Amino acid sequence: MAEEAARLLTRFGRRYAAAVRLATLVPICGIALFRAPPEHFAATGVMVAVAFVWTCGYAWWLLAGRGSLPVGLDVLVQLGLFGGVFWTDAVADTNTGWLRLLLTFFCVTCQWHTTPLAGGVAALVAGGGAVAVLAAASAATEDPDPTLVTGTMWAVPAAGLSRAVWTLVRRAAARADRMADEAARARARSLVAAAVRAEERELANSLHDTAATTLLMVGIGQVRSDAGWLAPQARRDLDSLRTGSAPAPGLTDLVGMLRADLEVARLSVEFEAPARLPLPPGVAAAVAGAAREALTNVRRHSGTTRATVRLSGDGGRLRLDIADEGKGFRVQDVPLTRHGVRESVRGRMTRVGGSADIVSAPGEGTLVRLEWRARHD
Repeated sequence: MAEEAARLLTRFGRRYAAAVRLATLVPICGIALFRAPPEHFAATGVMVAVAFVWTCGYAWWLLAGRGSLPVGLDVLVQLGLFGGVFWTDAVADTNTGWLRLLLTFFCVTCQWHTTPLAGGVAALVAGGGAVAVLAAASAATEDPDPTLVTGTMWAVPAAGLSRAVWTLVRRAAARADRMADEAARARARSLVAAAVRAEERELANSLHDTAATTLLMVGIGQVRSDAGWLAPQARRDLDSLRTGSAPAPGLTDLVGMLRADLEVARLSVEFEAPARLPLPPGVAAAVAGAAREALTNVRRHSGTTRATVRLSGDGGRLRLDIADEGKGFRVQDVPLTRHGVRESVRGRMTRVGGSADIVSAPGEGTLVRLEWRARHD
């Protein structure tokens, strides 16, 4: 998903800001009450209650993520709390540390859920206003403390550092999103290329198993050009190439496909199979195609016109044996470049998660065993 990392980071920033404000609230309020003298304890308690209620409400807003008005209200609350130092005489009592802590955490965490402009303005207004209030309150005392102003001023640089770090983190998130998008596009291109290669491979297999085989048998003299079955076979080859290999929806009966191929195989075939064997269309097409190529090899190379085809299994597994008692051959002598064995038989079965084993020896016939088992993820 585009910009997923940036979206998650934005949500994290709001939640982390709420968590930091809430986690520091109790100790900050405790400091305020602990340092308040008895004569100002009640007034300080009122300020602490306001700070506590507002911070909890602000944290709820951060978690809910609704609107932007509370950021401005937060600035006003911070300035209002600092204005309370005139009421509680907090400067004379040196009880302003808790206010500076509240201000600092506001300025720092505000940068995690606002735009750079909004966060910068909020920090400058709140920090500058707090400095002005403390400067005025300190000047009204007999012994002004300059550290009150300088200590409060650090909230603004802290906000700047927080914004700088958050900007770096957001850039990393944007970079991660770009990398994820590029990886997704690369995966999509790879899937398209794989689909194109699979389609080209299946077309090559179909061409090899149909028209090319028929023409080759005529070309090398295995079949007379005026053979009665040749024209119907050529029409079937062209129909097969024209309709393509797109699988039909639902399940396909493998037994029906095999019977249709056996009717035109020009072999005497002993066929044993269940009445029906429904399979996923791709699996049925792969098994039937591999069996068709095996029978073509019997007709072309075995020196016999008889074969046995035995099918067993169910919708989750199957075994199909194509056997003949022809002259046989040495399996290890078959070149790896032979398309029929490599692609039309073994390749088809491998691509649907099955296997093809060929057992043969000179003078002992040939057995082609096709096996498939459904995978349960």
